Amino acid sequence: MTTILVTGGTGTLGRHVVTRLRADGHEVRVLSRHAAPYAVDLREGDNGLDSALDGTDTVVHCATSARGGDERAARNLITAARRAGVAHLVCISIVGVDRVPFPYYRTKLAVERQFEDCGTGWTVLRATQFHDLLFRLFQGLSKSPVMPLPARVKDQPVEVREVAHRLAELAQGAPAGRTDDMGGPEVRTMHSLARSYLDVAGRRRALVKVPLRGSAYEAFRAGGHLAPDRAVGTRTFEDYLAERFAAVREARR
Repeated sequence: MTTILVTGGTGTLGRHVVTRLRADGHEVRVLSRHAAPYAVDLREGDNGLDSALDGTDTVVHCATSARGGDERAARNLITAARRAGVAHLVCISIVGVDRVPFPYYRTKLAVERQFEDCGTGWTVLRATQFHDLLFRLFQGLSKSPVMPLPARVKDQPVEVREVAHRLAELAQGAPAGRTDDMGGPEVRTMHSLARSYLDVAGRRRALVKVPLRGSAYEAFRAGGHLAPDRAVGTRTFEDYLAERFAAVREARR
């Protein structure tokens, strides 16, 4: 049994990684801004980080913030991990961060490079977007009678628990560097994915394909964020929707 620290361990991905590692018999420490006893903001490099890393063999880095600061957080984590003698750093990233000039993707690529240069054993896994992201996107867009969707853009959503299980496997193995990408089972048009959401949600909305401009949009349209040759996920978007809405109905009883 080893001691493994999971950053962002209460988040969409991290909580599933924690569950899997504990089921496999490891001592798992959960690091999150608001989760005691390791309530640490990585962007600030809080003193509690050294305590969280003391005696840790492996770190799985799932923490991220839409408000920015991921590069600073990674730098603080890597510095403290080296100081603590952590042997293996595992990081989740996104398929296409080196092909799509989207600001958040550029940040994730910069974080990858920090792990590559960390001076200790490292592993990076890139995955396509989670089902949850599309669900939240369509949920927000469907508040209007008309849902605007980027024209000629496809997606390849993957089940977050499958990515979590793969990360847990990598964390329990030797450092592997850049591993094979992990994509969902299907490459789908945004229109078909949105239609599936509306069907299950019982909503009627007009879907409008909107052509956009810019290099990031062109890269998305060209499929830079897809991994059709690594369609290793098994659960489809429809599988996810069925489970999600079944849980909602059960909670309302």
